[in-house]
Amino acid sequence: MAVAQDTKKCEIELIAITPKAEKVIEEAARTCYLSFDKIGEDSEKGFIRRLIKLGHESPLEHAYATFRIKNCSRAMTHQLVRHRLMAISQQSQRYVNEEHFEYVIPETIQQEYIDDYRNDMNTIQQMYSKWRDRGLKKEDARYVLPNACMSEIVVSANFREWRHILKTRLSMKAQWEIRNICTIIRQILYKNAENCFDDV
Repeated sequence: MAVAQDTKKCEIELIAITPKAEKVIEEAARTCYLSFDKIGEDSEKGFIRRLIKLGHESPLEHAYATFRIKNCSRAMTHQLVRHRLMAISQQSQRYVNEEHFEYVIPETIQQEYIDDYRNDMNTIQQMYSKWRDRGLKKEDARYVLPNACMSEIVVSANFREWRHILKTRLSMKAQWEIRNICTIIRQILYKNAENCFDDV
């Protein structure tokens, strides 16, 4: 039986981030101006903000962050992977058995229709199981699976790309799930590199 997301909440884990990321960015950027004599305690703060204000964001490409996102929908991951300047590793529906797939319930569905939605997901699970029982490989049986299927993805990107992703996906025009996830990612990045993300 398919299982709804309300039993599992989306999880976002910071796996890795460039150590002393803002110092790395400052070192790289000061190379452009040969202004190493201006490096001091906390000198990166104002310097990075000036770089961003001037539109000189290429030094931010020297710092990276890697996140694991769990219990999200394939609909969300399809949106995220459209940002191409990143490394991606995603749970494979070719190799993972989805006979008991878990799924996300869109927060926009009215409460009175949630049972109907759950029934649809159970029907799809039965369809998937039917085709597996008939000998169809997982990679082909997955064609009947919905975008609501939960997935897991690891994403690595440099800070400049994270800024682009966040600016795009924090917009109120973005879909609710990716906006919620990017809100959490932004909080984590801000905590680790405030000067790189305080204007996002």
